[in-house]
Amino acid sequence: MNMKLRLIFTALIVVCTISVFAEDKKKEEVKGYVFEDEIELAATPVKDQYRSGTCWSFSGLSFLESEMLRLGKPEVDLSEMFIVWHTYSEKAKKHVRMHGNLNFAGGGAFHDVTNMIREFGIVPESVFSGLNYGEEKHVHGEMDKVLKEHVDAVVENKNRKLTTVWHESIDATLDSYLGELPKKFEYEGKQYTPQSFASDYVGLHMDDYVEITSYTHHPFYDKFILEVPDNWSWDEVYNVPLNELEQIIEYALTNGLTVAWATDISEKGWATSNKGVAVVPAAPAEDMSDAEIAKWEALPQKEKEKELYKLEKPVPELVVTQEMRQAAFDNYQTTDDHGMHIIGTAKDQNGNTFYKVKNSWGDYNKYEGYFYASKPYVNYKTMCIMVHKDGIPQSIREKLKL
Repeated sequence: MNMKLRLIFTALIVVCTISVFAEDKKKEEVKGYVFEDEIELAATPVKDQYRSGTCWSFSGLSFLESEMLRLGKPEVDLSEMFIVWHTYSEKAKKHVRMHGNLNFAGGGAFHDVTNMIREFGIVPESVFSGLNYGEEKHVHGEMDKVLKEHVDAVVENKNRKLTTVWHESIDATLDSYLGELPKKFEYEGKQYTPQSFASDYVGLHMDDYVEITSYTHHPFYDKFILEVPDNWSWDEVYNVPLNELEQIIEYALTNGLTVAWATDISEKGWATSNKGVAVVPAAPAEDMSDAEIAKWEALPQKEKEKELYKLEKPVPELVVTQEMRQAAFDNYQTTDDHGMHIIGTAKDQNGNTFYKVKNSWGDYNKYEGYFYASKPYVNYKTMCIMVHKDGIPQSIREKLKL
């Protein structure tokens, strides 16, 4: 090799070495979690529930919109507030029948979405936006309070018996805030009613969708009424062991079906969701020297929590058990806080599996309204899921008699 070629060859080695060193340095400097999507199923654009307690309607309809895409149907933006209108109206009847002993508020559940579509149909967002009260986004504080005071006045009932028009006045209030419900409408050049739009255009069978949870205060492989305040209609969910709940989520996603996810977001690991991650950190003692363990154990609890939730890099997480889930539910540490939509899986830079979750808070973080929830978080904090029956492994379906 002559001198000129030798110099060129040496220069190339130096450049490659510098490039590799720079890449390694760049990896070292990365803070937080880095995700690579593995499964990403079809979903409609992220929406914004804004200042309303209607996550259950947004996530439930997002789930059904993905079901339409899975089955080769057209993409459509379904009206969350059409569902909210009907749910509030039906909830008022139940609340009064229960002499006011029911949770009457803006919350709900996934089965409210399927129940209302089954009973009343559905319409597109362009036909019924629910913004009839001078706001550009959903702001329900006033409406929620007016409706609550209204039903409470009916229950208090100074007349000693109900009038024949009390429920009409509830519906009139809903008309005032959300708008009058369409009886007929045109969409893409065709005339529909809400019922015909649900059957002919949406074309999903609401009886194909089931809710599943995992708690030990009821028998496994049976149904029970999930005891949470937002289950005002007392619908039943199926109960399976925790390992099978995880199997169902994995099986559904692997086979192209998304999952509606009701969960608790009160964990400190969720508070970092603006970073795009939800985790349940464990004390990292196994990665520490004896000196580091001693230092960790000497820290006050607040300092320990501060260290755990910095999340400057992937952290060890709790090994979640069935007993932990039950204790958290029984002690009010797991509450029915939020509904979202799981549309895929991803791996972090350490190879840990996360679920990719579509939220309904608009484009609020670096993942454009999505975030990543760890398996331990989902195992620990899932209240229930909704999935198509085809998203359940056959062996589990047989146990559930589905």
